[in-house]
Amino acid sequence: MSAAAPLSTPDLSAPFAGLEPALVWAHFATLCRIPRPSKHEAALREHLIDWATARGLSNEVDAAGNLLIRKPASPGHEAAPGVVLQAHLDMVTQKNSDSGHDFFQDPIVPVQRDGWLVAEGTTLGADNGMGVAMMLAVLEDATAVHGPLEALFTVDEEAGMGGAHGLAAGALAGRLMLNLDTEEWGEFYLGCAGGVDVNVSRHAAPLLRPAHLAVFDLTLRGLRGGHSGVDIHEERGNAIKLLVRVLQDLCATLPVQLVSLRGGTARNALPREAFATVALPPDQAEALHAALARWAGLLTDELTGIESGLSLTAEPTPAPLPGYVMAPAEQAVWLASLNAAPHGVRRMSRQVPGVVETSNNLGVVGLTPEGGQANFMVRSLRDSGSLALAEEIASLFNLSGTTVQIDGHYPGWTPNPASPLLALCQRVYAAREGAPARVQVIHAGLECGILAAKHPGMDIVSFGPTIRGAHAPGERVDIASVGQCHALLLAILAEAATLRG
Repeated sequence: MSAAAPLSTPDLSAPFAGLEPALVWAHFATLCRIPRPSKHEAALREHLIDWATARGLSNEVDAAGNLLIRKPASPGHEAAPGVVLQAHLDMVTQKNSDSGHDFFQDPIVPVQRDGWLVAEGTTLGADNGMGVAMMLAVLEDATAVHGPLEALFTVDEEAGMGGAHGLAAGALAGRLMLNLDTEEWGEFYLGCAGGVDVNVSRHAAPLLRPAHLAVFDLTLRGLRGGHSGVDIHEERGNAIKLLVRVLQDLCATLPVQLVSLRGGTARNALPREAFATVALPPDQAEALHAALARWAGLLTDELTGIESGLSLTAEPTPAPLPGYVMAPAEQAVWLASLNAAPHGVRRMSRQVPGVVETSNNLGVVGLTPEGGQANFMVRSLRDSGSLALAEEIASLFNLSGTTVQIDGHYPGWTPNPASPLLALCQRVYAAREGAPARVQVIHAGLECGILAAKHPGMDIVSFGPTIRGAHAPGERVDIASVGQCHALLLAILAEAATLRG
């Protein structure tokens, strides 16, 4: 018998073949090879330390795990004001439930499709890997013209902005900062929302499941998901909220007992899938399937024009004995509270037309017969707005004696329309593109507000290439916009090098 053929290893270089600018894509290919979930950026950081040291670039890691690499000014530009380039190392790790991808071990293997670089079945990490790659390309490029550079690579941005929070006040010498973490080419961002997390939890005594009950796994999937800041205004379906509605109806019309409920995998991603396990008499199986078919049709109709792939199914599952279900009172508290909890846009801004002011994302839930927890991520352009909505959610859960923690607050980034750096960026963009760039405020959270508070007087502008589907499987980046964005970055740095500090 001949030996079995070895498992094939994907060609990680193929998706990047021929892409320009070559330096940027080479660095992004490296980021795809090295896993970098939030709070697990150490391997990538060590790689970058070795990379910087080999090129004679000074570097240091602070107590929070942020990496700072410095590059001297180009000859003749030593007197220019220092510029800080900033992006975060970590990425959101979302995948479809049928994907076997392990974000802690497996590389991301993207494909080129119709001018985009796409990850199939997982997130790509273009948020914020493209910003990191462009920064590394500038550090490596001996022909780039610039003043003194500091490249700040923060950690843990996607899971609470821990790196930015942990950066020491005054750690940066530069007074101009270019954040490279926005996702629409042709736009400069000058402000962003702040946010806060609301975490709720309960403990409970489980009930023994009657042996005669049949057990079914319910699955609601096929939603688009997306970034809870960037996409919240589109009213995409939230799989948790939808499945809770279904479960409340089932519990009211059938002798259903809830075993478990889980949905969402990231606080800042719109939940695409949710799963429940229920128990009921075997002779009610037909009624269960009929009810789910009815609900699938209703939800599909409600989401017409927004979601096209929703599915709602039930499959029998072998259940071990003894088994447990949630106590009826706990089941009622959780379903009623989650159904009543706000999700989506609360208020649009009156000062910045077309921009969401305050929103909430019910991002993650996990319930078992022993208890459970849920996370709500609240965002607002006003700190008072995020705290008010967080307190509203807390008040709802306090009514049932549920434990509530409000934490992780980070400030918004207050716009400065008179920013000299913005004027410089607009001037360079218009000269290159022949048209003015748009100036925006984004509802998503950026680290700029935290960093600005630690460095009073720092002038900050954010921009980046076009990215679609961030925080969801199928995330993609527009290839042409990467080249345009990197060329603009080099041109802005060269213009800034003509200034005098």
